[in-house]
Amino acid sequence: MARKQYIYLQPTPVRIWHWLNAFGFIALILSGIQIRFPENVNIFGSYRAAIELHNTAGIVVSISFCLWLIYYLVLSRKLVKLYVPTKDDLSGGLVRQMLFYFFNYFRGKPNPHHPTPEEKFNPLQKSAYLVIMMVLVPLVILSGLLLLNLGPMQQLVMLLGGLKVVVGAHFLLACALVAFLFTHVYLATLGATPFAYFKPMWTGWEEVHEDEHHAQPAQSGH
Repeated sequence: MARKQYIYLQPTPVRIWHWLNAFGFIALILSGIQIRFPENVNIFGSYRAAIELHNTAGIVVSISFCLWLIYYLVLSRKLVKLYVPTKDDLSGGLVRQMLFYFFNYFRGKPNPHHPTPEEKFNPLQKSAYLVIMMVLVPLVILSGLLLLNLGPMQQLVMLLGGLKVVVGAHFLLACALVAFLFTHVYLATLGATPFAYFKPMWTGWEEVHEDEHHAQPAQSGH
């Protein structure tokens, strides 16, 4: 019988950033829905209140993203290691992971990827997070900052096609991000138990079995 052990997978700064972003995105989504459909949705009492919340949450998430980037790029220096797929990831890892998510998980097969502090993400996660964190999130933040109607930004908005174009782009980018978030939450339930992948984001520690983790010696628990 495999003995339960634990690895310290999620450092405190990452967990703080994750939940700050999670609550920030929820505020952005709800306020954004009211701003987009004011005739049909009234969650925050007034249109102005929804805009103020949306702007505040957007600024918080933007600052949080910058801190995340600084942490991984400068402090831990793991940005490339964790988020950029390797040649092996692209040549075979992506297919193995997709087969697991779409077929093998439902057949009771083990996950081909076993996370370690140096390899937290499987090839599919790396590829998705690279696009999300390096392309989609920066574009959402940039378009949101343009819509704050800051003085120097007005001319840039006009150069990009006007307010309607920037609003439309911001909305479509946000929809793509929301679609990813739903997928992210769903895939997070595909652990040994539905909440197995959620626990490390609260405690930092992930439970593993001795026979599943030969590559990285597990550390004792809490």
